[in-house]
Amino acid sequence: IGILVSQRIERDTLEEIAQSLEAKATLLKEPAIRYFKRPPVTSFQNHIRALGKAVNTRLTVIRADGVVVADSEREPGSMDNHANRPEILAARSHGIGRAIRFSKTLQVKMMYVALPLWSEDELIGYIRTAYPLSTIDNRLRHIRTAIVFAAGLSATVALFIGFLLARHFITPLTAMTAVAESMSCGDYDQRLPTSRNDEIGKLAKAFNKMAESCREHTETIRTDRNKLAVILSGMAEGVVAVNEDERVVHLNEAAERLLSASQKESLGKPVWEITRVREVSEILSAALRDKTETQRNLQVVTQERKRFIEMHASPLCDGQGKLVGALAVLRDVSELHRLETIRSEFVANASHELKTPITAIRGLVETLIDDKELPPVKRELFLGKIKNQSLRLSSIVTDLLTLSRLESESGKLERCPVDLCEVILATAKTFVAIGEERGIAVETQVPDISAEVWGDEEALSQVVSNLLDNAIKYTPQGGRVWVRLHLQGDDAVIEVQDTGIGIEPKDRERIFERFYRVDKARSRELGGTGLGLSIVKHIVIAHGGRVTVDSTPGTGSTFRVFLSLASASM
Repeated sequence: IGILVSQRIERDTLEEIAQSLEAKATLLKEPAIRYFKRPPVTSFQNHIRALGKAVNTRLTVIRADGVVVADSEREPGSMDNHANRPEILAARSHGIGRAIRFSKTLQVKMMYVALPLWSEDELIGYIRTAYPLSTIDNRLRHIRTAIVFAAGLSATVALFIGFLLARHFITPLTAMTAVAESMSCGDYDQRLPTSRNDEIGKLAKAFNKMAESCREHTETIRTDRNKLAVILSGMAEGVVAVNEDERVVHLNEAAERLLSASQKESLGKPVWEITRVREVSEILSAALRDKTETQRNLQVVTQERKRFIEMHASPLCDGQGKLVGALAVLRDVSELHRLETIRSEFVANASHELKTPITAIRGLVETLIDDKELPPVKRELFLGKIKNQSLRLSSIVTDLLTLSRLESESGKLERCPVDLCEVILATAKTFVAIGEERGIAVETQVPDISAEVWGDEEALSQVVSNLLDNAIKYTPQGGRVWVRLHLQGDDAVIEVQDTGIGIEPKDRERIFERFYRVDKARSRELGGTGLGLSIVKHIVIAHGGRVTVDSTPGTGSTFRVFLSLASASM
């Protein structure tokens, strides 16, 4: 604006000077024409000089050939020919001539205006007026100085106001930036001041609402993720999740154990790379390829044991139904497989054990019915065998009912203080006589003090009876059997030791199973049901105790029953 104003002032001032010079030149025309018609010698020069001082303008009269005849500032004789001056040339061609140039005569920048002089259609000379532009330059200099000062002051005020306005807007934006950075780092508790009522205040309120909403959603996601992580880590089933490229995105602890893989090292790797069980990779690939649920069973053989694993795989899709991966659930059914095997063996053994006496009884009865002339001696013999087989059958049924009662909720034992010394001494008396009949010495060792436990006296007597019966059956003639009772800390320990055939290591874990026999032929020969040790185990567990066995094949076995003393449980 200052530059435009300065240019406009300069242009208008020059135009005013040019018009003034033109007017003065016009006024000088008539005297100049008279001079050319009757030229005085000296009076005209003096007149021009006096007139120039009066109007403060340089006046010059020039002949048509360019010779200066009068000048208000210099003597005409000392001046050059002006025929080629720009203003003279312009006046000759256009009727008026204007020029701004540096005057070598006056050594100052001048504005010149020239008018031609005509007398009877004849060009007789020129009138030229001139005015120095130093005054205009000084005036413009002052104007420009004022404009620059005003512009500088305006700029300073504008910068200060702009700084205040910028600070007014930048401060909340800086705070928003800081809060946004905090949110990007997971801190959603930062808030912005909402005292302003302008658009920035509204933006701050919306920002705070967004932060609160993000915090709530993040907390919900974190809670759900933690719950899911706890659920997955606590699952007995192994869970393996892969993306569409079959790279592992999740592996829980159960899957680590089943696949012998590390969760930290497995994430991001192809599933076939983290485990040697290729069936896992195959079932996941099938789920991704076919987009259907898949089930498969497999066996995993390790140095420790053989595992039976049941696998279920299904595809994973996002909210839009796009396939994003697959999930496999691995369930270790080794225990179920073992129990199923035991069940099958139990059914087979129970059927066999029950079938043997029933078949014998049936055959003997049919013989008695069909042979009317059977001698009385044989008849008595057959009836005796029928009695023995029925007693064996009754014994098996009784033992099975005992086991069923111990395993059921209704079969809870009635607890009362029981002195194990009396139980062992009373039970051992019967087996001392049985041992003497078979040539086996049975010795009893109990402490001098009472050893009371909370339990069922009849059931504990059955434990000692079954262990002694088992020891005598598997001890050859001339052997020895010991039944001892001693205290070990807060426990009473019943110990039954024999010098029998012993138990192989592979059989020790199974001797407490129903109908399991180390020597099946000898057991049937001695009339055992195969349920004695199983009953012992269930009775001991029902009393909150435990039973162990140490054995050396060919040397003998030692069974120990640990029961808590009544004084320790009070």
